[in-house]
Amino acid sequence: MTASAGRVEVRGLVKTFGRVRAVDELGFTVEAGSVTGFLGPNGAGKTTTLRMVLGLVTPDAGQATIGGVPYSELPAPGRVVGAALEATGFPPARSGRDHLKILCTVGGFARRRADDVLEAVGLAEAARRRAGGYSLGMRQRFALAAALPGDPGVLILDEPANGLDPEGIAWLRQFLRGLAADGRTVRVSSRILSEMQQLVDRVVIINRGAACA
Repeated sequence: MTASAGRVEVRGLVKTFGRVRAVDELGFTVEAGSVTGFLGPNGAGKTTTLRMVLGLVTPDAGQATIGGVPYSELPAPGRVVGAALEATGFPPARSGRDHLKILCTVGGFARRRADDVLEAVGLAEAARRRAGGYSLGMRQRFALAAALPGDPGVLILDEPANGLDPEGIAWLRQFLRGLAADGRTVRVSSRILSEMQQLVDRVVIINRGAACA
């Protein structure tokens, strides 16, 4: 993957909900081969911005592109971008392995990728357990696994360190830096500065929907 193919660019993004301007003329660039943090307090506009990058929310103005192309125009988005916006949303009675196999089938990926990504995030031994029985830390790893079946060059992660103990954070840092060293673009949001200091190469700070110097 070339640097330009993995570059995430946000230019002049605006999003208003009623009287609330959630994102206000926001702009930044995330380069390939880096782990970039998206830091700000609750309500700063982080998740709304990530959703606009992923085409889940339509901006009122501005544009977000991945490799120069809006997410909605990517020919095979699951092979370009992997996203984990929350560590929930999977059927609790289904095993982790079975759920990932379904995701692989829907995404057009080889079903063996389910076992590959579970191994990659350290959940191979829990693959046959019901996902509803996973601890919060395990659910964070599982959400990360669910973003990986397409072997994407860009990862967008919302609060991936939430619920991880110090050992888990150390593992996450090594894992994300390994992805970046492989030339991938990694975008991580958090509201906790100490997490960002351990995880990222650079930080974009957002408050009240706008980037801070």
